[in-house]
Amino acid sequence: MTKTTKVNEINRNWVVLDAKDKTFGRLVTEIAILLRGKHKPCFTPNVDCGDFVVVVNATAVKFSGMKLEDKEYFTHSGYFGSTKSKTLKEMLEKSPEKLYHLAVRGMLPKTKLGRAMIKKLKVYRGAEHPHTAQVSKSK
Repeated sequence: MTKTTKVNEINRNWVVLDAKDKTFGRLVTEIAILLRGKHKPCFTPNVDCGDFVVVVNATAVKFSGMKLEDKEYFTHSGYFGSTKSKTLKEMLEKSPEKLYHLAVRGMLPKTKLGRAMIKKLKVYRGAEHPHTAQVSKSK
């Protein structure tokens, strides 16, 4: 008989991922799987059963091809002529946190559940993070 997991039965862990010399897309898919909870045997699609994920060395990630120069991210405020674009290289230097959030958010559900899952992602530029008390394992 299939057992569905209740919210109060969930055991959340803290996982630290080091982004140094890892491919960005593969790292982001791993983050999405951990946030969603698909790696757990108690996975239930309508319950947020994922873990907390801490990403360190966010700027030391690798990209293949010419993505750093060619890939662009667009923003629009809603006013006429207000479209702005930034290259991947600029995003990685100025706000790697936003870059990771945008990439992971696209892989999560587009509901209240997905918005709750993305809040469990913590991204840091360097090797230090303030979550040492919570961390149980590293990958």
